[in-house]
Amino acid sequence: MGPFSRTSLVGPSAAASSNRGRMLAIDYGRRHIGLAISDELGLTARPLDVLTRNNRREDFSRLREIVKANGIKGIVVGLPLHLSGKHSEMTEEAVRFAARVRKLFGLPVEMRDERLTSWEAEQLRKQAKNNKGASADSLAAAVVLREYLAERWARDNSQRQGTE
Repeated sequence: MGPFSRTSLVGPSAAASSNRGRMLAIDYGRRHIGLAISDELGLTARPLDVLTRNNRREDFSRLREIVKANGIKGIVVGLPLHLSGKHSEMTEEAVRFAARVRKLFGLPVEMRDERLTSWEAEQLRKQAKNNKGASADSLAAAVVLREYLAERWARDNSQRQGTE
């Protein structure tokens, strides 16, 4: 695989879909899966939960329940890269995971560079009283989702202005 841009696509673009709705962000890890969710308009992101990994079947079953219960319309998966931008073993695992999510759930899945999100999540935890209970993994997923939503909003806005 070649180098990834800030947002890397795995399947149909969630941004290209006129279907707005809740987005789910996933911070993929070998032991934990951090989750964050957007509001229905796709404007805000908040930490949701952390799933402790058991086995692939159970992990996907729990994710399926979350997707259905929250009416998820698209998914953003964090792409773990080295600070230099190079791939790691976790990069390849996350790409395979995202492909399985897209295939199993039939939803648009995008991958998003997650460099420094764990650091930013820890800073948020230290600064915000209401984030004290949120885990670093779910906060990292919320940071990924927040950045994704901001870029999508800016892209959609510039496209609308270009057609006026």
